[in-house]
Amino acid sequence: MTTSRRQVIAALGAVPVVAAWPGLARAQGKIVLGFSQIGAESEWRTANSESIKSAAKEAGIELKFSDAQQKQENQIKAIRSFIAQKVDVIAFSPVVESGWGTVLREAKAAKIPVILSDRAVNEKDDSLWVSFMGSDFVEEGRKAGRWLLENMKGKAGDVNIVELQGTVGSAPAIDRKKGFEEIIKADPRFKIIRSQTGDFTRAKGKEVMEAFLKAEGKKINVLYAHNDDMAIGAIQAIEEAGMKPAKDITIISIDAVKGAFEAMMAGKLNVSVECSPLLGPQLMQAVKDLKAGKTLPRRIVTEEGIFPMEVAAKEFPKRKY
Repeated sequence: MTTSRRQVIAALGAVPVVAAWPGLARAQGKIVLGFSQIGAESEWRTANSESIKSAAKEAGIELKFSDAQQKQENQIKAIRSFIAQKVDVIAFSPVVESGWGTVLREAKAAKIPVILSDRAVNEKDDSLWVSFMGSDFVEEGRKAGRWLLENMKGKAGDVNIVELQGTVGSAPAIDRKKGFEEIIKADPRFKIIRSQTGDFTRAKGKEVMEAFLKAEGKKINVLYAHNDDMAIGAIQAIEEAGMKPAKDITIISIDAVKGAFEAMMAGKLNVSVECSPLLGPQLMQAVKDLKAGKTLPRRIVTEEGIFPMEVAAKEFPKRKY
């Protein structure tokens, strides 16, 4: 792990505060924010985009929004376009962790501050962005692992786990795997027997789960999915194979979108770890603070919970996404 990566995922109380970005214009008038979104691969991402758009409108910030359709080259083009348009602030959710150094240096040279939203980057020079806001993905993986160990206490013998990973090279896929493995390694009975990317999509989650079932069949005790959409796709595959999701196979996923709560209420998903997409208001406040010459914390962590099947019906009416 590089120094920059450690700093990015440091606890709130331990992170330094950075000075206001040099050269940031303070002229009166509308603030212009360029935002590059990954795409619309899941319920979570759609809710995240909507939160950013509605919060920008409410804050009176002019938003230049670009959908990268899950391609890094599209995000890099969008960031270069924002630089050419001389926006006040650039924010983006990086589709993968690496390969951002050149374009971030271009933004810095243009004196345009960059905020990382939802996902981190892996670059040695951590002066290339002013703040990273979003969830602690490693802790989400740990929460999933802790729930599993606690709920399998009485089970005898090995616990065979299949894992649906997120997009290869993305921060949540790397970190959710790391956090989960960190917890389950405490008990040698817990074994990941298959692990493959489902690219955070429902269709790919179903496709990969079908392959897992063909290869391992009834040996599978647990499915750990890096997001709810893949879990929901996998549930379809499990049912089509003549098995009962959440009974024959314990299912753990991450995000806690409405679709996951519906699956839990239907008795088909055991637990979902929360990852809130509602970052819009927080992002707009950070943009305003930067424009006003204020300082930002290097790391802004979102507070989140965990929702087992038993509380789904009670919590569902409160869900905003």
